Amino acid sequence: MNKHFYILFFLFVSITATAQIDTLKQQIAVRSGYIDIKPELPDAIIYTKDADGQVYIEHEGIEMWCDQAYLYTKDNFVKAYGDVRVTQGDTIKMNSSYAEYNGNTKFAFASGDVLMKNPQTTLKTDTLYFDRVKQQAFYRSGGTVIDTASTLTSRVGRYFAETKKYQFISNVKIDNPKYTVNSEQLDFYSEDGGAYLYGESTIVSETSTVYCERGYYNTRGDTGYFVKNSRVDYNNRILYGDSIYFDRNRGFASATNNIKVLDTANQSTIKGHYAEVFRKQDSVFITKRAIAATLRDNDSIYVHADTLRITGKTDNRILRGYYKARLFKKGTPEDGNTSGKCDSIFINEKAGITKLLTNPVLWMGKNQMTGDTIHILSNKVTEKLDTLKVFNNSFLVQKDSLGYNQVKGEQLIGLFNNNQLDTVNINKNVEVIFYLYGNDNKLTGIDKTTASQLQLTLEEQQIVGTRFIKQVPGKIYPPSKLPEGDRILSKFNWRGEERLNRKEDLFSGKIAPVLTKIKGIPLPKDEGAFFEEIKEGEDPLKIPESSKLKAKDFTNRPEDQAPSKKDENKN
Repeated sequence: MNKHFYILFFLFVSITATAQIDTLKQQIAVRSGYIDIKPELPDAIIYTKDADGQVYIEHEGIEMWCDQAYLYTKDNFVKAYGDVRVTQGDTIKMNSSYAEYNGNTKFAFASGDVLMKNPQTTLKTDTLYFDRVKQQAFYRSGGTVIDTASTLTSRVGRYFAETKKYQFISNVKIDNPKYTVNSEQLDFYSEDGGAYLYGESTIVSETSTVYCERGYYNTRGDTGYFVKNSRVDYNNRILYGDSIYFDRNRGFASATNNIKVLDTANQSTIKGHYAEVFRKQDSVFITKRAIAATLRDNDSIYVHADTLRITGKTDNRILRGYYKARLFKKGTPEDGNTSGKCDSIFINEKAGITKLLTNPVLWMGKNQMTGDTIHILSNKVTEKLDTLKVFNNSFLVQKDSLGYNQVKGEQLIGLFNNNQLDTVNINKNVEVIFYLYGNDNKLTGIDKTTASQLQLTLEEQQIVGTRFIKQVPGKIYPPSKLPEGDRILSKFNWRGEERLNRKEDLFSGKIAPVLTKIKGIPLPKDEGAFFEEIKEGEDPLKIPESSKLKAKDFTNRPEDQAPSKKDENKN
């Protein structure tokens, strides 16, 4: 019996000592205030501010001031009324009309014009929960965060004191003098002003609209990075890409991989795998399999070069293509396709002129034309082809079943009728070789003539008439009398094997670019629910009877969770 007695006595002493130690560690202390005991509230000690100042309360690093406090020593719980101030070191400073604090669970609640400050931001809301163990604050009745540069509002918000991060959910909005952000979910870091956007999000200003479903925006530096279904709309230009970098102050955006620039004012589209847009300069730069498509005369003209640059206002766009430029326009079966190659290309939409520069070649129907420079002029009203000009060393070739029809001169000027070459004039030092056929389509001779000028008439891309001016006597040779070597004019160069027969040939012979690896933006961290899950019949927070809060106030409602968490709950 004595042995059992000593054991029980020892356990009793140990439990009592432990309880006393816990009580000493957790007991809320009221350091100042006028004490009042009310018989109708036997469990509460009432403290009221006096001449020396407000009621002052402290508990393990947290300090409170108020006009009146109700301290429930049995529950280690306090309710504060009137001009309440709560501080936790230099991390949390909170003001409200009412607050309550549970010393056992270190859980606080504030209501009535709640104002929570940290070094960079100020939070305003009607009701706020603060869990000192988790170092997290939470609201779900609407709140406003005032930053140095912006104002953020949302229906649901959560603040993580250790990382100085806000997580906003539902009707999230940032108001800035320069722009407005709307998002489904936004994680905001108060130290640097960085905002992570999740779900359908927009950044709207007078000069641009950004859309993304995952992105980052620096609200103080006005730069952003967007990676999911992202685009930037500069009023008449829309930039798409796997990733987009955005700089508001410079009026600059760049896109990487699978990019597209849509020019809504000029019905044109540019594609590639890297692009830069300079809004203030009305300039677009694109490379890595760059291709521009412009709608003209109810059909698209495609231009490709290693690098494309488009400059100018909406009514005066100029396209420049550098290095290994190519052009393609699909035609009717009667007209044939139009395509070209050159080192660089210049297109002025307002002037209606296209220039093929440096070693150009142009194919129209059955005609191949080469020269030092080729100009194609369009009617600015009808957008139909009007004039073709080939400067210096101009050469026109048509492949014949037995050879090549050739016309050579200093300059070639072609006139169009309904987008078909109708008349061609060749000027200065003209030389020709034509294959002549009889009614039975058998070769009867080869015409080899020189002249000062030559006019050709064409129908359905075929030469049907010739008119020589100041012709030097030529000769029609029987096929057997003209050696093969004399059937080719000097500087003849048939490039038919290079001809583009379809749009895909714009990239023929070119190595596909190696795409840049996109730096992603991680999904939002799963922070778990703010409130601990309460099982039926349990009260883990040990809510005092005197608290304004009830068990239902500590439930995690689906509408207060992040979109990603909602999706998980659906599955």
